Amino acid sequence: MAQARASAPEPAPGRVGRAEAARWSGALDLLRLVRARPGVTRAEAARVLHVGSGTATEISSRLRALDLLSEHPAPPTGRGRPTTTLHAHPDGPLAVVVDVRQAEWRVAVADLEGTLSEAATGRHGSKRPEPVFGAIREAVAAIADRHGTRIRAVSVSAAATVRRGRIEQSSVLGWRDVEVAPLLPGVPQVLGNDATLAGLAEARLAHPGRSVLYLTIEVGIGGVYVDGDRAITGATGAGGEFGHAPFGDPGVPCPCGATGCWDVAVDGRAVARHLGEPEPDDPRAYLIDALVDPDARAAVAQCATTLGRGAAGLANVLDPEVVSFGGLAPEVRRAAPDAFAAAFEAGLMGFRRDDPPALIASALGPDAFLLGAAEAAFDEVLTEHGLASWVEARAD
Repeated sequence: MAQARASAPEPAPGRVGRAEAARWSGALDLLRLVRARPGVTRAEAARVLHVGSGTATEISSRLRALDLLSEHPAPPTGRGRPTTTLHAHPDGPLAVVVDVRQAEWRVAVADLEGTLSEAATGRHGSKRPEPVFGAIREAVAAIADRHGTRIRAVSVSAAATVRRGRIEQSSVLGWRDVEVAPLLPGVPQVLGNDATLAGLAEARLAHPGRSVLYLTIEVGIGGVYVDGDRAITGATGAGGEFGHAPFGDPGVPCPCGATGCWDVAVDGRAVARHLGEPEPDDPRAYLIDALVDPDARAAVAQCATTLGRGAAGLANVLDPEVVSFGGLAPEVRRAAPDAFAAAFEAGLMGFRRDDPPALIASALGPDAFLLGAAEAAFDEVLTEHGLASWVEARAD
């Protein structure tokens, strides 16, 4: 039997009344908490949000009625009142997340808790933007056919410089000035640089509330600085292009148009250059092989030195609490730990050596880009407008 649907709240004529705004605000706060801490108890949520238990109960009840949250009995922990744990509703909003890489693309579904499912993958038959996004559009349409109006946002992570909502350039794909048309018409869509989104996920999921410098090596090096769970991307969204800082050899050109970029000094292209070999067609695969090749040990150590020196320079500039390494960066560091450590310490300002930032390997793995896309997607969904649109769609 179909469940009764809650009707949409009616705002005051011409404006949202204070009481209604407060109701949405409390609901958004709780949804964002559940997103950050799936399975949080209702009692703990009340404490974190500084509301009474009755208010927390009322808000969670409204969100259950709107298919936004579900509750399950929490395991007993003592003599206190029983409480519940809060989770994504099984019929709640979803986002389609897309990751476009040098040779392939991935599409998946993300729910409020950040769980990824229904993953699909395809390899580029052609690297021209039209066929690449044509194939992705078919995969997104298939997901929309299964889930209908539950899809509330589409988020695209691309191995590219993203500026003002479009792809400015991608050296690994050979793209310049690409407009990404809506993959699902009528649904909000966001586009972000892959390293920026991966770093956003790393900061929010592993180091919430802290200042995090995230660096990842795939083809080249990218990253982002996240301060208080907010990615710092500059005036046009193209900030965080750390790979194009002049930390490399000034005589080496970069596909971006500059020379001496860090981007071409730490990956498989750099290893090949140090070994006197031609630039590889797949720099990432080449680097993976070089990491375990005894004949490439010195070349990898040169990359580790450059990685350490650049990381220290950015730590001096940005003052992060944590420097997190993703992709192949932890492997480069692990392959030549002494070279990395010496370069990092030598590059730090003197006072920082007594209290350096923590250096860690990211725990997110190959899903980092999709998880970051999900963060950006739900930043769009979890707004007053996003919730109102959800309620309206359910009422139709």
